[in-house]
Amino acid sequence: MMSRGATKVGRSVVSHMALRSFSTSSIARSLVHGSTTTTVTTPAAVAMWMKFPVSGSRTASTLALGDKPQEEEKREENVGDVKNGGPSIGGGGDGKNSKAVASYWGVEPPKLVKEDGTEWKWSCFRPWEAYKADTSIDLKKHHVPETFLDKLAYYTVKSLRWPTDVFFQRRYGCRAMMLETVAAVPGMVGGMLLHCKSLRRFEHSGGWIKTLLEEAENERMHLMTFMEVAKPRWYERALVITVQGVFFNAYFLAYLVSPKLAHRVVGYLEEEAIHSYTEFLKELDNGNIKNVQAPAIAIDYWQLPKDATLRDVVVVVRADEAHHRDVNHFASDIHYQGLQLKDAAAPIGYH
Repeated sequence: MMSRGATKVGRSVVSHMALRSFSTSSIARSLVHGSTTTTVTTPAAVAMWMKFPVSGSRTASTLALGDKPQEEEKREENVGDVKNGGPSIGGGGDGKNSKAVASYWGVEPPKLVKEDGTEWKWSCFRPWEAYKADTSIDLKKHHVPETFLDKLAYYTVKSLRWPTDVFFQRRYGCRAMMLETVAAVPGMVGGMLLHCKSLRRFEHSGGWIKTLLEEAENERMHLMTFMEVAKPRWYERALVITVQGVFFNAYFLAYLVSPKLAHRVVGYLEEEAIHSYTEFLKELDNGNIKNVQAPAIAIDYWQLPKDATLRDVVVVVRADEAHHRDVNHFASDIHYQGLQLKDAAAPIGYH
């Protein structure tokens, strides 16, 4: 009986001492074995040291207490830079309210400057993508509908103009914004379908993929510009979502069925856009709309003078629409001749 009691007491004492000697705070102290100082600072390392105390003491990290691995220090420095607004990866679109992003992968866009040496603040396009619009283009060109598909395309577009006139009336800034949310869809849809076709058939596209995607990007830049001029209301935003959802699917199906019809529709849409921007200019010239300073993004994108106004922006946008008109009527004519788009070289860079 005495021996059993002594055994229990001994076990209790040993366990108590073990808990004291193997506590985290104790293990965190330096353990000297010869000339090697070992520190165990993590729960996993604590468990490993308790299980294999001798090997653990020889193989554990030799960092002093409180030291951190270099990778962890760098990671914390990156986080600190983000919090303090320091070096980051990826800049904001206009240099304002940009969210810094720290990344393990170290992908960082090059720092670009303008011709005058000032910083390039646009991440949505690069200096070499800026250009001067050709405003000498004929704005009155019109494709006279002759075939059934041409008339279908023409009267479909004309029927869509009436509700637009009723809804926006003479609010041409908001009208332009709505117009660009629709006009930027066809180029992306056509380019996407031609891209997939090129992959399926192992053939070149004749440059038409790039041309149509350039058109879509150009129309989107129109929208980014007019967003600075006309702030959409909540119901106008809701209308954009609805119209874009319907138009995207309708145009997608139309392009699958008849590319010649799809491109002709866009050609007539661009003719209507020219008309709308011409009316916009009349309102500016009559003083009904204030001719404010041109947005900074428009000045850099079209390489306009620093003192450019909203009227100058409308002029170059209207010229872009005239070029898109020509491109899409040209694409439709190619199909009417029984050819594929790849059979005729695309006018790349034809804004």
